[in-house]
Amino acid sequence: MAKQRVSINGITKWKEIDETPQQVAPVIEEARVVPLRQAIGEVLRDVRQRQGRTLREVSQRARVSLGYLSEVERGQKEASSELLAWICQALDIPMSQMLREVADRMAVAEGVQIPDTVPAELSERYKNDYYVSL
Repeated sequence: MAKQRVSINGITKWKEIDETPQQVAPVIEEARVVPLRQAIGEVLRDVRQRQGRTLREVSQRARVSLGYLSEVERGQKEASSELLAWICQALDIPMSQMLREVADRMAVAEGVQIPDTVPAELSERYKNDYYVSL
């Protein structure tokens, strides 16, 4: 053990310090957390824009005010499940498809790695359970 000089309010004291190297905890990078309402809004806006449709068109068809739909798309308002159903219907997409896209985007933002193949042990185990005909 070594001693280190410490001065507090003009008084000097010697303090024993441990010179053994301290382990540094690994730095864990925090995942980006995206609010669900923001992720939903981004997907709805992307779908609408890919279809080449305006906010006015979709808001009229979904029977929601243009301003409210805009706030939902910008992630400023939390849309009810009923409202999301109306918006998805106005966009001609199943709600499940919209939610799947939201989940995929959130997984990427959170750093979750989703395998794109079935693990070999599961593939072998269940190879005869699912038959797909083309």
